[in-house]
Amino acid sequence: MAEAAKSIIHDQPRMAPLTVHDQCEAAESPKPIFHDQTGMAPLTVHDQRVVSTTVATPSHYTVKIQLLTLLKTNKLERYESGEFGVGGYKWKLAIYPNGNKVECHLSIYLVMVEESSLQPGWEVHAGFRLFLLAQKEDKYFVCQDPMEKRFHREKHEWGFDEFISLKEFKESPKGYLVDDTCVFGAEVFVKERITWKGECLSMIKDAINYKTNWEINKFSKLGAKFCESKEFNAGDQKWKIKMYPKGKDTGMGTHISLFLSLSEPETLAPTTKIFAEFTICIRDLKHRSDYSSTTSYWFSSSKPEWGWRRFVSLHYFSLPENGLLVKDKCWVQAEVTIHGVATPM
Repeated sequence: MAEAAKSIIHDQPRMAPLTVHDQCEAAESPKPIFHDQTGMAPLTVHDQRVVSTTVATPSHYTVKIQLLTLLKTNKLERYESGEFGVGGYKWKLAIYPNGNKVECHLSIYLVMVEESSLQPGWEVHAGFRLFLLAQKEDKYFVCQDPMEKRFHREKHEWGFDEFISLKEFKESPKGYLVDDTCVFGAEVFVKERITWKGECLSMIKDAINYKTNWEINKFSKLGAKFCESKEFNAGDQKWKIKMYPKGKDTGMGTHISLFLSLSEPETLAPTTKIFAEFTICIRDLKHRSDYSSTTSYWFSSSKPEWGWRRFVSLHYFSLPENGLLVKDKCWVQAEVTIHGVATPM
């Protein structure tokens, strides 16, 4: 950890180098302690961070708050700054003058703006420094994490719950709060954007069975091309039954081919998969003994349909005594159960 801390500390030449206690010394205290050789007193830190002072103004953004106590009076627990751009991304500061989930401390965070616009699997690696002006010394108290942070859609805010104690903030002779006014700042160092691949499979407990019925009239007039049912919903997707009256591929000319098909496969992300169990049947209109088959399949944008090329022979289907085609009409039914969905992370 000490080596990682030094690598970040020295990438800002305007700041004096820091001496960091090693792990043996830290073991004597539950909190690591860092010294700043510019004359700043040793600080006990409540998380893995490095503190120092500098006379240099924050290079990326500053926030001056006047009449700070009125934030609490007006029940504003969190103040968000305006946006600023660094490294091709937008950022802002989030300040909790009376602490966030902690007592007796001021909390401050760097927030990535519009993180939802990041593509799934994208993340931004960035280091950052957060500043507080000691107005009577004209120096900045600086706090930074020695490790880069990963900003992405699920985690777009990093910072310090215990940035500075409220007692020191309000009472220090260095003047962090003068005439109810304080000044914060930020510097952000975007290292790289990482694109990674991954997925999350979510299985569905107590999955719902969806049904649809499709009445086909004038079957003999359908021709050799396929026909489709109306759309129906199952899970979060729209589906159709697709029939090839004269067969498809190995069933061409001898069988009816039936498939379950995603209605809008182009709307799925390339790595999204939907695991569906389904039954398709042609209703027996005379004997109530339906002709059916059941299967399961992982549907995706590249594999949007699945079913049977040789569902039922045209000869068997056409025999009046079998009840599948009556007065040139047939009924097709589908039952679909979505058991799981795999989506990109």
